Amino acid sequence: MENLLQEYNINHWLIKFVLIIFIIIFINISTRVILSTLKKQFSKTNNIWDDCIIDSIYKPFTILIWILGIVFTLEAFNSDFKIFNISNDFLINLKRAGIILSIALFLNNLSRNFQFAIIKNNKTKNIDVDEATYEAITKIIRLSIIVTSGLIILQTFGFSISGVLAFGGIGGVAVGFAAKDMLANFFGGLMIYLDRPFRKGDWIRSPDRELEGTVENIGWRQTSIRNFRKNVIYIPNSVFMNIIVENPSRMTHRRIREVIGLRYKDLPKMLSIVEDVKIMISNHSDIDHNQTTIVNFDSYNDSSIDFFIITYADTTEWARYHEIKQDVLMKIGEIIEKNNAEIAFPTRVEIQE
Repeated sequence: MENLLQEYNINHWLIKFVLIIFIIIFINISTRVILSTLKKQFSKTNNIWDDCIIDSIYKPFTILIWILGIVFTLEAFNSDFKIFNISNDFLINLKRAGIILSIALFLNNLSRNFQFAIIKNNKTKNIDVDEATYEAITKIIRLSIIVTSGLIILQTFGFSISGVLAFGGIGGVAVGFAAKDMLANFFGGLMIYLDRPFRKGDWIRSPDRELEGTVENIGWRQTSIRNFRKNVIYIPNSVFMNIIVENPSRMTHRRIREVIGLRYKDLPKMLSIVEDVKIMISNHSDIDHNQTTIVNFDSYNDSSIDFFIITYADTTEWARYHEIKQDVLMKIGEIIEKNNAEIAFPTRVEIQE
């Protein structure tokens, strides 16, 4: 009789277990079908926010179903066999923790999807997008979600939050001493996000360090820059708090500055050449005439008499700038030749005794 009763309990538990697994699988499949249908319907609208919600909800909901399924399985196993000494309060708290964890995952996914949606929407409308700022805000939001949900879960299982915070305060001092470099990099990254001296995709360089390249990523600990040899340089964020950073990507124009030397015997022609160069630059279509333009006789050098030009090309593109500069220099050469003068080069006069 006792064997029959035990066999009945095993069969009864197996039926429960199979039924719970079947329900979990059925709910997951149904959820996937429903969400896929909703996603297709929402994709036909111009509203991007409903797409973000649908994309954010599936994985947390799946995790929640599996957690609840595991808890129900433990409850069934515990009530039938009493092998594990698991209290009902613990199982109830486990359910609550699963719900809190799923909500936290949903909010975390939602903040990330909102970030991508806002950036994509602004780019579609040709609005200037500061991706670093959006990324910093979402990182802070996600960090807040993780910390808050973690504290709530601890409180759910009976831990005192005040005790945890007090321990965290004491431990934070020790961790601060042990990880001061990591904290310096964290606050360095925070300053980059707040002050925005550069952002992803900018070309930056530092006169203090041999540092120049395009920013590929700005993290909380380090920033990666790809230099013009196509190598990636990883720089701790704390470095940027102590160096000068130049951001050529934000320049408005590119300057053309050249010193050109003529022969000493071409001194009578200097003023005519300078005047012709001024006229040429004032009529050049690729020069911004609202900016300063200077062309003047400058100095008597050892082997030449020099004049200089300072003007600004109406572009910030590197390749286009050099095309404009080349055209300006070639036209200066033509002006010098037209005035029957020549560009000087170092000469040496031998004195024979």
